[in-house]
Amino acid sequence: MGKRPPLAKSELEVVRIVWKLRQATVRQVLDALPSGRKLDFWTVQTYLRRLETKGYLRKRLEGRNSVYSSKVRPNTVIREVIDDVVARLFDGDALPMFQHLIEDR
Repeated sequence: MGKRPPLAKSELEVVRIVWKLRQATVRQVLDALPSGRKLDFWTVQTYLRRLETKGYLRKRLEGRNSVYSSKVRPNTVIREVIDDVVARLFDGDALPMFQHLIEDR
């Protein structure tokens, strides 16, 4: 498979819930969101469909419900996100990122 489009912050939040639950319906993801996060059913459904289209999730039908599961290992996504951050913020050099993390944290 070719390179997947990057994840938006809200998409990453949703896919992490699916990873934690291993598989989930729209309702299960909605219920697992933090209590202060005000998303409705349709917005969560849109995020899940977008994640499927981007190649991060797969969907199967159970009766009338769509059940989503990971199509990509979490470690692969984490590596891709970190590689993207290093490339965009540190010109591909990881050492300045680690220096920043050590000094800032």
